[in-house]
Amino acid sequence: MDVEDIYLVHPEKHINNIFSLIPNSGLKGVEKEPYADTFLCPNSKNAILRSCGAGTAAADKIIGDNKKRIFCAVRPPGHHAETVRANGFCFVNNVAVTARYLQSKYEINKIAIIDFDVHHGNGTQELLYDEGRALLIASQQMPLWPGSGGIDETGVFDTVVNMPLAPGSGGVAMRRAYEAQAFPRLEAFRPELIIVSAGFDAHRADPLAGLNWSTDDFRWLTMRLCALADGLCNGRVVSTLEGGYDLQALQDSTKRHVDALIEFD
Repeated sequence: MDVEDIYLVHPEKHINNIFSLIPNSGLKGVEKEPYADTFLCPNSKNAILRSCGAGTAAADKIIGDNKKRIFCAVRPPGHHAETVRANGFCFVNNVAVTARYLQSKYEINKIAIIDFDVHHGNGTQELLYDEGRALLIASQQMPLWPGSGGIDETGVFDTVVNMPLAPGSGGVAMRRAYEAQAFPRLEAFRPELIIVSAGFDAHRADPLAGLNWSTDDFRWLTMRLCALADGLCNGRVVSTLEGGYDLQALQDSTKRHVDALIEFD
């Protein structure tokens, strides 16, 4: 990808600083305790650029080649990355860069981002909090790190919709929240394209959280989003992998998500 695309959301100085910290060997942390869990390794620059570049490449395919649904299987994830802060395993906010890229290159006016990672996308919210052309809908366990994502956090233009879910709640609670809150707001906004922050750590087997979603819940949510996209924006969906820390649950949930993207037609 062109690294300058990242500067649509992150200052060049900040990105250069991250790259300057990349070690020649071993690992180097970019955070302070107690959350010093975001590390760079010798190949991090390539991984960061490829992860972010997958989203912009998907945007090119969606708009330039008239594709409908694309999934970006990437690491590192991105939705915790704030304007000048790398955190939560995230260095560059992949979905925010993709959104700004679509607005800048293709003059896409209205973009909706759906984030169903179990952890709130604090970075995406911070980056797009004053962007009236982007609707951010996020469901997350609360209380849970990073501590943001309350219902009172609605954005400068009322384009942020947070749906906190209680620890231990499962797929029924999630489906009710999306049917009652998320889908009506999405339909009212009428986006030209939908971007999904697809984290699978809400699965009941995930060790870092306490929601009780099943693989069928991820499939249901994906199918509903595809149906809405079909009616609102010619079916255009870019989905980007975020969290998921039980390898079997991540594999199974991702497969259900991708199968739904493929099978919707």
